Amino acid sequence: MPVISSPVDGIDLRYDITGTGPALVLLHGSVLSRAIWRGLGYLEPLSAKHTVIRVDLRGHGRSGAPQDPAAYTQEIFVADLLAVLDASGVDRTSLLGYSLGARISLSATLEHPGRISRLISLGGSASAQRGEVDSVFFPDVIDAVREEGMEAFCAGQGLGPEVTSRRARATRTAFLAADHRAVAALLEATDRTPGIPDETLAACMVPALWMAGTEDHPRFEESQRAAEAMADAEFVPLPGRDHGGTLFPPDEVLAHALPFLR
Repeated sequence: MPVISSPVDGIDLRYDITGTGPALVLLHGSVLSRAIWRGLGYLEPLSAKHTVIRVDLRGHGRSGAPQDPAAYTQEIFVADLLAVLDASGVDRTSLLGYSLGARISLSATLEHPGRISRLISLGGSASAQRGEVDSVFFPDVIDAVREEGMEAFCAGQGLGPEVTSRRARATRTAFLAADHRAVAALLEATDRTPGIPDETLAACMVPALWMAGTEDHPRFEESQRAAEAMADAEFVPLPGRDHGGTLFPPDEVLAHALPFLR
């Protein structure tokens, strides 16, 4: 597994590369890791046609986990992503991101459009995130994680030891593996993320595909609004899915993502 140092603060950034073809970077959501893309059934169909780079974002998986909220700004996440691309010899890539990964993908596309060929946002948003961490997870989630750890984070989302479904067990396992101090710092930084003006979105010429579950509020409305603001974007609703259910099962998502990437 390749590992490089972040150009920002020197922490380890870990990623892997699978397949051949045009480059595609997969960016996971908060408190998950690159393992979800294999575990939920995305890696095999995507790597059949693409050189897939799966990144453990800082604070996640086997990458370094700083405990200062200042280490989790969008600017720093984008700098990490570009460092991975440079180390992999990739000049231009498509991006597919979920939740936090979708916001990072959008930020990278807006800041470096010459390096991004296509953008896929799953459960993403261009809106200010103040208060949305509580909406996506549960009220007072930052304090719960900081003071009580990751078991409290799981319990607040109905992911206690009793869960049995494939998705729930995989999500719980990923959550419990995280450093709760780093997660609290990440969520605090996320809550401070400002919105992206419509005129900035409108100026972006990179083709974009936005998808969100019809039960994923407010991300459904925010994804739709962002797609409408962009010059070359499409919005696809995922019927019946909430935020946590955005990615699974993968068939419906891939039915739109694969043709879009081609």
